[in-house]
Amino acid sequence: MERSSRGVRLVPGGLDIGGKLVPLYAGSLHYWRLDPPDWRACLEATRALGLHLIDIYVPWAVHETGPGQFDFGETDARRDVGAFLRLAHALGFYVIVRPGPHINAELTCFGIPERIIWDPSCQARSSRNNPVVLPMLPYGFPVPSYASNAFHDEAARYFHALGPVLKPHLYPDGPIVLLQVDNEGALYFRDGAYDQDYHPDAIALYRDFLREKYRTIEALQRAYARKAEPSPDDGAAAGEDPAAALLRVVSRERAASAEDDLRFATIEPPGAFDAETPAELARHLDWSEFHEHLLEIAMGRFAKALSDAGIDGLPTMHNFPMGQEATPLNAARISRVVDLVGLDYYSIASPSSREIIARRTTELAVRCDALGLPPFACEMGAGFPPFFPPLEERDSAFVMMAALAYGLRGYNIYMAVERDRWIGAPIDPRGRPRPFAAFWRKLSAALQATEFHTLRRAVPVRIVTPRTERRLARVMHAFGPVAGAAFAIMNLGARDRCFEDDLGLGYPLAVDPDTFVRAFEEALDARGVPYAHVGGEDRDVSLEGSRWIICATSGGLSPSLFERLEAAAARGTLITIGPREPAFDGAFRPLAAPYDLSRLRAPDQQLPALLQDDPAAADAAVSRAIDALGLPAFACDPDGVFATLHEDTSGAPRVLFLLNPGDGDVVARVTVSAARATDVLDDTRFEARRGALEVRLTPRTVRMLALE
Repeated sequence: MERSSRGVRLVPGGLDIGGKLVPLYAGSLHYWRLDPPDWRACLEATRALGLHLIDIYVPWAVHETGPGQFDFGETDARRDVGAFLRLAHALGFYVIVRPGPHINAELTCFGIPERIIWDPSCQARSSRNNPVVLPMLPYGFPVPSYASNAFHDEAARYFHALGPVLKPHLYPDGPIVLLQVDNEGALYFRDGAYDQDYHPDAIALYRDFLREKYRTIEALQRAYARKAEPSPDDGAAAGEDPAAALLRVVSRERAASAEDDLRFATIEPPGAFDAETPAELARHLDWSEFHEHLLEIAMGRFAKALSDAGIDGLPTMHNFPMGQEATPLNAARISRVVDLVGLDYYSIASPSSREIIARRTTELAVRCDALGLPPFACEMGAGFPPFFPPLEERDSAFVMMAALAYGLRGYNIYMAVERDRWIGAPIDPRGRPRPFAAFWRKLSAALQATEFHTLRRAVPVRIVTPRTERRLARVMHAFGPVAGAAFAIMNLGARDRCFEDDLGLGYPLAVDPDTFVRAFEEALDARGVPYAHVGGEDRDVSLEGSRWIICATSGGLSPSLFERLEAAAARGTLITIGPREPAFDGAFRPLAAPYDLSRLRAPDQQLPALLQDDPAAADAAVSRAIDALGLPAFACDPDGVFATLHEDTSGAPRVLFLLNPGDGDVVARVTVSAARATDVLDDTRFEARRGALEVRLTPRTVRMLALE
């Protein structure tokens, strides 16, 4: 069945359900972890938060009682998901259903039955053919392979058992309006480039991937040719043992022979990073790209299995975890097989977290805006698992408000209702609201009063990090199984976690672009210029409407991206690339002819420089661009306070956010075209004086101000 054929569509403001616009404001509730007599009270308390959607997992391991045997309430009322859905429908809720197979949910083995976890045919494999274990409480477990046919067959078996239970509750017959395919698909957090997946089914898929990409063996051989010429000292060194010299020569000849015999049917993936020159990067970058392809194929298979089971005809989504930019999750590719890609948010309130939230959310927002979709937080943390660092209520409030400030338009409170293995939800397991519920209730009222789901934040500047750079950072990650995502969650980038090898180019290949990007972030933030990040292959949709594109490159730039930049320049967009002039394509193969950088200069613009060799010059470039382009600027006094402005469809300013991520109590001053402003959460009113607002901000807080 065609997706979204049941009268439900994703639209910029949320969901169009039978012609009615419903903003995506939801709350998570785990029915199987609550006493059924308390379901009604918990649902009513969730509705009192101002929410109209309930989000539920349907965990495989909870419902499976044996191979091919399932309990959907026949013996245990807690497992009666059908009864829960009927109650939710009767109370007027819409429902988001997340059936997995992976759900996490702080369940042992992430909600996958142990018989599957311990089945060798289902397990992801290391380069040494060992199971790949995720250290996790209450105990570590070998993660499934996203390529394993055995695993996909078992998941389809579960979906076919679940289909008759859920199908009667799909809209318009029931409350289910949105389906999630799998969960946080970052290879079960063992997502290092060489951690996995060397499963036989993955190797077969890898070879098919290369066959489709290169088409001919000759093209593959050219791409992977080392082209190493014998050096002058390749002869026997003085005093070298003749036998050793002979062995060295024979080994080199065998390697050359193997390279000449390279073919799709037998090629093996790299097991570790061993490139010594740019020419040797292609196979490593292909392996990193293959992981992206693998996840796209896997999500497509799960979506098809759900559809084949009769769970179909509704929009689908997938959620990216924290630190997603360091994982093989590629939004452009996942969007080919699901309708909406959203993000999960769990952070403390801090200056570093603000930077992370701005980076992630602006990338999400410009992509969704371009595609006509709602920028959605599939999980907006409210509370924390007991084995994680504590998140206080002010942390959750700060993260929620900061994400809205940078473009989020919908969210799912995770968790709205407390349960085992969770602390700090706004509603207790008996359905009684806690003091934290007041924040969410006020926020819902504020969003409704301002019609926030209809507003947009204009971002004329885009910072592009090509997919090549993200793949390069993955393969040059220096900390083994300590995943790059763990560093990203701490706001540490490639400059903090990657090898500083120059591969003969004279500069740290993986490090330079990250330094360049962060220099521009800092310069733009200091002057209050709105900007958004564009990641990887999102360039095809996320560059629309930009007036200045800043593109990071370590020396490799794909012809297709150069063409995009050239087309943007022809439309009058300012282009800045750096810190290195591109001398290679996206796979770090030498260009047949150098790019003509003069073609990136817009016809009527001379500033700033097209190539920015020194990232320290970012501040000067921003200053010149503000003057040359007339860029908006919402700089705040004092430093360390940030402002974002949201407009209605006519371009009139409606909502201003002021963010104070620091530890100090400050009075912020910002210039804005409004006579007065009202804090929509506490009703404090502020009068503009000489065109500026002065607003007191307590530490680690965000104010949302309705402008008049």
